This record gives sequence, structure tokens and C-alpha cells, in this order.
Amino acid sequence: MRPVYLDNNATTRVDPAVVEAMLPFFTEQFGNPSSIHSFGASVGQSVKKARQQLQQLLGAEHDHEIIYTASGTEADNTAILSALEAMPGRDEIVTSAVEHPAVLALCQHLEKTGRAKVHYIGVDSLGRLDLEAYRAALTDKVALVTLMWANNETGTIFPIEALAELAKEVGALFHTDAVQAVGKVPIVLKGGAIDMLSLSGHKLHAPKGIGALYVKRGARFKPLLRGGHQERGRRAGTENAPGIIGLGKAAELAIAHMAEEQTRVKELRDRLENAILQRVPNCFVNGDIRERLPNTTNIAFEYVEGEAILLHLTRNGVAASSGSACTSGSLEPSHVMKAMNVPFTAAHGSIRFSFSRDNVPEDVDQVIETLPKILEKLRELSPFWAGANKGPNEFKPVYA
Repeated sequence: MRPVYLDNNATTRVDPAVVEAMLPFFTEQFGNPSSIHSFGASVGQSVKKARQQLQQLLGAEHDHEIIYTASGTEADNTAILSALEAMPGRDEIVTSAVEHPAVLALCQHLEKTGRAKVHYIGVDSLGRLDLEAYRAALTDKVALVTLMWANNETGTIFPIEALAELAKEVGALFHTDAVQAVGKVPIVLKGGAIDMLSLSGHKLHAPKGIGALYVKRGARFKPLLRGGHQERGRRAGTENAPGIIGLGKAAELAIAHMAEEQTRVKELRDRLENAILQRVPNCFVNGDIRERLPNTTNIAFEYVEGEAILLHLTRNGVAASSGSACTSGSLEPSHVMKAMNVPFTAAHGSIRFSFSRDNVPEDVDQVIETLPKILEKLRELSPFWAGANKGPNEFKPVYA
């Protein structure tokens, strides 16, 4: 069978146009962009253009509000540690129970070392933030609120702009991990309350090893990496010129394909989701089906192990995921499924299918042809399936 890649929330294929834009900066245009001679100056101009391309995708006011990093994880860590240092007298962080490990692991470390008190705001069964608990956690002791724009496992979108406004009322800085949202949903940062935003190139058809942190002009900021004067003294280290150029080109392409993400890609997602719900008994969609990324569906299959499903899908040429690639080595249900209180009989069998503009209808056809047979076979081997209450799925998706 032809290979079908439906794990685009883990990483995306680098667009050929991005590769083409990057290639000269490995060979002909190899100068250090911080150098004043012609070899460096020409690269510096290209880096500036790439910064403006990313500025346009983010709807930012100035291109110098963008700081390049090596990853989304570095951007997240920088935002959190900067806020604690830049906000003296405040030692509390507000985040959610469903954040990416790039945020949660650092917050847990800061708690253990006594550097910060962290409020982990819960979510409901659809992955929506508990707004009452969020408001209650906001006090004048909070240095930073850090909440993801869209969940990497379910695609559920938080009302980030409104949440940022609430944080401003108590004088806290606001950061969003928008790694999954950038390039998939429209973002306009100019004039908003968001102080910092993290993104990662390899989630939007740029290479791995390049990310960025948006820092709003005037927002308090302290650098994580100190040394040279790169990035206006906010992130030391020689600029990754090829990666920056690639991310700029990817940002340009993302703008051009934004409407496609909202229509054709979403239609592929919906078609797969509907077909699975109609053909496979005892399954349901995890997350908020009304407010989510257009490319993501996470479906829980009861009475079967997700790892077994993935193994059989792989043998049939289909790549999907059981959740975050950063936690897939664990046999436990993901922290996102736990936070949503997904039943134990289904949490282990939750599979994420994430599309991109590279996908075509034939990809959906192959999964529809393959997956029901896999589930039927695996459930025959499950000791819990024989006594299960089988029948048509009560849950039917409703699309806006």
C-alpha cells in the first residue's frame, strides 16, 4: 500500500520550496549574518526579510518583536524563566493541566526547586479550560500565565485573546504556546494582550531545529542565553541563517495556504472522522469538536490498546499517533486524556490523526478501508470486548 502520513502534529514534511530557499545559505551565501562585510551583510538582509515574513504570519506590529530560537521548547522555557526574573515580587505561574511537556516539565521543576508556585487549571471532558478556576488563580502574585493556543493531542482551541485580557487585569505577563496553531488558524497579535508566543518551524513545513519567540514591544523580558549581541541581545548565539530563511519561506507559504487549511484540509479530517464513527462501534471523538484545529481529530476506541492499533496501521502503511510524540514512550494514558477524565476503557485506545495540505482524498480512503478491519481483529483478542455493551455510537459530530 502507498504510505499515508497522518501525524502532522508531530512534524511536517519540509516543503520543497522551503528547501530551495534554504540551499544557497549552506554554500554560496555562507557568511555570518552579524558580520559587517559583504559576505555577512547579504545574509543579514535575507534574515531580515525572513523575519518580516514571520511577522506577517503572526500579525505582529514589528519584525524585531521576533526572537529566533532552536525550538518551540526553547521558546517556551525562555518565556517562563524570563517572566519569573522580569517580575520581581511575583512568584506564581498559572498554566493548564493539558500543556505540552515543554511547559509542564519546567513548571514542575520550578515547583520542586521552590522557585515558583504553579496553578494547574483543569479542563472539562471536552478539553475546555475551567474559566472559574482560572479567574480564581489570577492574583497580584502571578508573574506569568502560560496557556497553549491549541492542544497538540485533541486540537481543542483555548480562547487565548480573552484569557490574555484577564491576565492583564492583575498585571501578569501572558505567554501562549502556539506551536500547533501557527500556520493553521489566523493569528493577529498587533494590538492584543498577548506578551509572548512560541512557535516551532517543523510544525509548519519548515525544518527541525528552528523556532521563534514573539515578545511584544514593551513587554518585560530577560534573556535565557547570554553571550553575543545577536537578536538584539535577547538570544545569544550565531544565527541559524538557513533555518531562519526556511522558516520565513514556510511562513509565506502558510499565509498563502491558510484558506486551504480551513476548507480542504478540514474536509478531509471531517470525512475520515465521520466514516470512522459510522463504521466502527464503541468509539468517540476526544476534545471540543466546535473549537479545534481544522486538521486534527482524536478518536477513542474502547476495549483496545492504542499501541496495537498504531502497529497494525503502520503495517498497512498508515502513520498516526497515540498523542504527543514527546510522551509516546509511556504505556500510561496521556496526561491530556487523564485531565479530560476519558474513561479508562477508552483512554488507552485514543488515536490522533493530524492532516496537512500534503494529504489527499486517497489517504482517507486507505484509512477507511483499513482501520475497521484492524479494530475488529484486535477486539476479538480483547478479554473485555466479549462483555462490552456494543451498539451504534451515540455521539455524532456536529460541525459549524
